[in-house]
Amino acid sequence: MIFPDSCRKIVAVGRNFAAHAKELGNAVPKAPILFLKPPTSILQQGKGPIEIPPGVDELHHEIELGVVIGQPGRDIPVNKVSSFIAGYVCALDMTARSLQNEAKKQGLPWSVAKGYDTFTPISALLPKSAIADTQNLELWCEVHGQTWLVDLPLTTSDHRLTGSHVSAATRTRCCSQCLP
Repeated sequence: MIFPDSCRKIVAVGRNFAAHAKELGNAVPKAPILFLKPPTSILQQGKGPIEIPPGVDELHHEIELGVVIGQPGRDIPVNKVSSFIAGYVCALDMTARSLQNEAKKQGLPWSVAKGYDTFTPISALLPKSAIADTQNLELWCEVHGQTWLVDLPLTTSDHRLTGSHVSAATRTRCCSQCLP
């Protein structure tokens, strides 16, 4: 597998961090909210800056752990999920927030706000063996030597969805060139 060139789709989980959902005035869902980002949104570490499209005046980022699936699969039982994981990437989920808010008001998908080219900056692939416990990781991003947190040190225990819904990040330099 040659990642990320082999990436066919990005499946993301929305509102999985309860405090952030509340901060934005959103209800915390009982089940995961899934949305897609196109593979063209991937920006590999060191390959350039995030490109901010004309008219985007409010750009937000969330630091996430990307779970890289290494083989085809569908309807995978929870007890077999681990065998499909090839590794992890630290990723930023970029959002054109004003566009997302407008789409939500109209009942439209979020794709317009999250799918721009370069809106998913990622680190190099970390092998699955590099992370012993995906439920207990600290979340951070370093940009030009400056550490960015999400208001406070955030760990995977702060995420609402656990078990088969892995969402976290790891202590690696995830995207040193990515924020303006």
